Amino acid sequence: MASAHPKTPVMADVALLAGVSHQTVSRVLNGHPHIRQSTRERVERAIAQLSYQPNTAARALVRGRSGLIGIVTGSGAFYGPRSAHQGVSAAARKAGYSVTSVELDDITEATLAAAVEDLSRLGVEGLIVVAGHDAAVDVARKRAGALPIVVVEGDLTRAAMSAGVDQVAGAVAATEHLIGLGHRRIAHISGPLHWCEARARLEGWQLAMGRSGLPAVHLLRGDWSPESGYTAGQQIAADAEITAVFASNDQMALGALRALREAGRSVPGDVSLVGFDDIPEAAYLFPPLTTVHQDFAAVGHQAIAVLAAALSGAELPTPGLLSAPLIERASTAPPRKDR
Repeated sequence: MASAHPKTPVMADVALLAGVSHQTVSRVLNGHPHIRQSTRERVERAIAQLSYQPNTAARALVRGRSGLIGIVTGSGAFYGPRSAHQGVSAAARKAGYSVTSVELDDITEATLAAAVEDLSRLGVEGLIVVAGHDAAVDVARKRAGALPIVVVEGDLTRAAMSAGVDQVAGAVAATEHLIGLGHRRIAHISGPLHWCEARARLEGWQLAMGRSGLPAVHLLRGDWSPESGYTAGQQIAADAEITAVFASNDQMALGALRALREAGRSVPGDVSLVGFDDIPEAAYLFPPLTTVHQDFAAVGHQAIAVLAAALSGAELPTPGLLSAPLIERASTAPPRKDR
């Protein structure tokens, strides 16, 4: 007689369906770095097909650990940090960890240190700090001996354990795209320069301009918001020399787009425009926005893999930044021949 209730899948079922060992499934769930990508994908497909849910409590009991990961991030509405937080949380849960988060209204070394202390008292196994401020790296370095801390989005060159996107290379690609189209007077709308990403993207713009022998003089400061992009766009619209703009995020690009159109400057007819992040709305703006894509799901997976390796005592994955490809859309074109 058939059971009235379907059997709850266990790890052995996943192993059988994926054609791997029980230990391999366990390693995938724990984010072990030394797993072939094809094997990892096969196990993940089996997990999804069976709707398998790791027994976090049982695993924690066996390991003598809490199975709890702490995440510290800012409470702002900026797309990048918010998406990185979501990517880390999803990857942690997929690996069988529970997650507890602290969102800070004001990110300073003092508030970050207090958040780390609060999460430590909750018994977290490790921490991931999603904050693009110098303070995040400083706190991580000071606390490195007490608790494994992975930094996401900060100055990753200064962090012992980190995960993130190659911001400089992404900005170079954005600027070189405009140079390749024939633009010579290219403005940059930066983010706030106490953010590591803003400095990295500024550096990429300057590097690409310098390599081509072009003056990197049209710099306008923003704060990541559409409002600051709008203000910068008004200044750009008033300067007939500028034929292209690289904005440090898509939200500022959106503000600049409106300012340019209100001033009668068409995009890309008069001014080409590139953003950074590839927000979901970027493909549906008018015109669709050329931008640099960040894979936040991959960032989350990388962060959890690094943390899991540290927790298990395994060799840490080889440090490496994820690529940030340029997505070409209709907001960029060669300058008009009369320019």
